[in-house]
Amino acid sequence: MSQAFEIVIIGGGHAGLTAGLYASRARMNVLLIEKAACGGQVLLTERIENFPGFPEGVTGPDLSDWMLKQAEHFNLKTMQAEVKKIIKHDGKKAVFSLEIAESEPIEASCLIIATGARWNTLGVPGEKELAGRGVSYCATCDGPLFRGKDVVVVGGGDTALEDSLFLTKFVNKVTIVHRRDRLRATKILQERAAASKKIELCLNSVAMEIVGKERCEALKVKDVNTGKIREVRASGVFVFIGITPNSELIKGIAETDELGYIVTDDNMKTSIEGLFACGDVRKKLLRQVITAAGEGATAAFAAQHYIERLKGTEYI
Repeated sequence: MSQAFEIVIIGGGHAGLTAGLYASRARMNVLLIEKAACGGQVLLTERIENFPGFPEGVTGPDLSDWMLKQAEHFNLKTMQAEVKKIIKHDGKKAVFSLEIAESEPIEASCLIIATGARWNTLGVPGEKELAGRGVSYCATCDGPLFRGKDVVVVGGGDTALEDSLFLTKFVNKVTIVHRRDRLRATKILQERAAASKKIELCLNSVAMEIVGKERCEALKVKDVNTGKIREVRASGVFVFIGITPNSELIKGIAETDELGYIVTDDNMKTSIEGLFACGDVRKKLLRQVITAAGEGATAAFAAQHYIERLKGTEYI
């Protein structure tokens, strides 16, 4: 027998947790479903220094734990499970059915998609083991932690060069490792990188292994022409080879852009009535904890008003 909720939030990162906090405080019948641990990718972040209210920064796991406890304080129901499929039923009211792995289906009058995005990884030894301990996928998040140190950036596109230039504000040296003989970034970014005394190029090279015991110590790279392998000493390895939104659940249901990001309006509403999206899965400029939290709040507030309109209880 299926369970029914007014609002179901899929995804327990900081966008989903904030949406859950706002919806539960509004006394909505809401459920948050997360297939792993609540907190999302921030759980791998050693320290967050740009979230307001923490003068000395806060660890990703601590911030995630506090946000979950705060939402649960207002009686947010959570469920650890994987949503396998979303079915939208036609009719006057938007009703969604969720097929859940190893559980009964769940029905929702309104959905908030907060499934986030995943970094494209190198897939080399040491990457997974040293994630959050020198291996990073966000210069804005972690750059200041490497003040005065040598780091490596893997990638040759706009993001790789933009973040390399950003890193020069803090680090001693940035070595850009790229598999081709030329960078893919726009010319003006290449010119700026070439003009920086802190940036060094390592072209025709691919990452082979991230070396380190407790923390990152070096990156092994192979010359694609000669096959020679050498170590580039570095306290940090920043990987910028793309990001993929976790939007597979709504493919064919709501509008996405050419990269798969969900398209919404300013109120987080998608192209489908009763379906909202927030956080990194959404098409936007800045992917940070602070923007995810703000979007989660907006999505929950918009969803609340949508439910109240369905029930005929909305007031202004």
